[in-house]
Amino acid sequence: MSDPQTSTGKSSPEQIFHGTGASKGIAIGPAYLFIKDKIEKTQTELDPADTEHEIEKFVSALQRSEKELKKIEGVTTQKLGQAYSDLFQAQIMLLHDEVLTESIIRLIREKLKPAQLAIEEEFDRHLAHFKQSSEQLFQERAQDLDDIKNRIIRNLHNQKWQSKIPESMIIVSTCLSPADIILFSRNRVKGFVTETGGVTSHTSLMCKSLNIPIIVGLSNFTQRVKTGDSMVIDGSKGTAIVHPFEDTVKRFENKIAEENKMEEAASKLAGAPAVTKCGIRLHFFSNIDVKEEIPSIRNAGAEGVGLFRSENLFIDSTKPPREDEQTAYYSDMAAALNPEPLVIRLFDIGGDKLIYSPISEPNPNLGWRGIRILIDVPEILDSQLLAILKANTWSNIQVLLPMISSLDEIIAIRDSLDKHIAALEKSGTTCNKPEVGAMIEIPAAVEIIDEITQAVDFISIGTNDLTQYTLAVDRNNEIVQDLFDKFHPAIIRQLHKTISTACKNNCRVSLCGDMGSDPMALPFLVGCGLKEFSVVSADIPLLKSVTQYFTVAESRDLVHECLSLPTAAKIKARLKQFQETHVPEAACQLDS
Repeated sequence: MSDPQTSTGKSSPEQIFHGTGASKGIAIGPAYLFIKDKIEKTQTELDPADTEHEIEKFVSALQRSEKELKKIEGVTTQKLGQAYSDLFQAQIMLLHDEVLTESIIRLIREKLKPAQLAIEEEFDRHLAHFKQSSEQLFQERAQDLDDIKNRIIRNLHNQKWQSKIPESMIIVSTCLSPADIILFSRNRVKGFVTETGGVTSHTSLMCKSLNIPIIVGLSNFTQRVKTGDSMVIDGSKGTAIVHPFEDTVKRFENKIAEENKMEEAASKLAGAPAVTKCGIRLHFFSNIDVKEEIPSIRNAGAEGVGLFRSENLFIDSTKPPREDEQTAYYSDMAAALNPEPLVIRLFDIGGDKLIYSPISEPNPNLGWRGIRILIDVPEILDSQLLAILKANTWSNIQVLLPMISSLDEIIAIRDSLDKHIAALEKSGTTCNKPEVGAMIEIPAAVEIIDEITQAVDFISIGTNDLTQYTLAVDRNNEIVQDLFDKFHPAIIRQLHKTISTACKNNCRVSLCGDMGSDPMALPFLVGCGLKEFSVVSADIPLLKSVTQYFTVAESRDLVHECLSLPTAAKIKARLKQFQETHVPEAACQLDS
């Protein structure tokens, strides 16, 4: 959180804070400070005569928790459909987990621990590795497990379940669970601000599906605001304004009106094909983290999933998910998308993503990660490939290999895939062989792109890592963030080489990095020969709207100019000039 910015020369105490926008939209209204009561531990040891009564209290708390969750599940199904309600079904199943409940009962009966302490001890044992991890995804899923623990403890003490607040408020809280989001949405809540959380948390994803703005990661914000304070939040920019000036409110009211008009225009484009001014068809797919996002991608105009980050299945366990769990998960996704494609990136673990190995590496981004782990630990690879083969009933699943640096890696995965197909068919199981693609995200892959594009069915360019590795700039290091530039001449030239080579070798090519969501980069990429983009769903309508204002011939001329420019500044200036002369300002404002 930045320090509040207070305007000078004004008597009003307007203050501006900056967090992370996790669900777009603007909300104007009064704040509602939602602080969950913490239940203090009042007892540290049980009288042996009270153990059975304490166990009965625990079982009763489980039953009340299940009743609450079933109610929430029903509301969720009505609002968002089955995909999100499965989240609460999973929590209900956890309440029936015999290993978990028996462990808690054993602590009560044998260790004479009060139920609250036993619940906390057992849950905290599972939560420890999540909360201590530096990985944002682990921390976000820990919040889901925390919610179940706190629900049971609250019911243990018969505390009231707060599910109603005044309507049309902006909720400010330390943290919010998916259940909180669902229940508060019934009160026509305008928006949310939390001190914790991330953009891939279930809470944030639900807000996106409900079209409610949320800002996360605004630390200590509950100390800066009280119930009734006037507020404006911008979920796109991650900006929260407390006690806004009248002209600030008016400016955001105008922006809401403009965005409503833009959204209406964009929604008409969402279902239409993306076509350039000269009639060339482009295709837009969605990047997703969890299957719960699938119901919303068609509304945005996506033609399928161009990147499913399967490593998110590691979140609820330090061990890889079981083969049958993966099979069921991929099957659900493929069925929901059929006949549109589902591109599953094999577990991209290690580095700046999920840390599978307990080994501490001096530089994990250049260490044991991605395809290297999959090849070195075949049981992880085998279970995922088998699950994909069994789930590919509709022949719409494609496999994407992460962090490819050599042909040997591609050959190894293909050999493993062929081995599993042969074994399954020998056992009487018919397999639909998926197409195999390679992620192009390190310079070595660009240097051998001719060989790679002859060895795979498609490639997908990850511009985030490609920029990081090419420029030797850690994209998560704030100290050198100003050096992380996707328009650096080296990146521009690598993209041109990669895309043009793939086109020459009749290998499908898509781009799945953040650059694909930048409307200013779109004409350049199309000029290189790119026709497939995989981006955040919310960005698709904007990109489709921009597509109609330029021809391929014009974009090719733009590419020729940019490739000759020596600096990122000059490249960006030329791209901006192209946008200003070709794309109406109103279309560009969709992203403002």
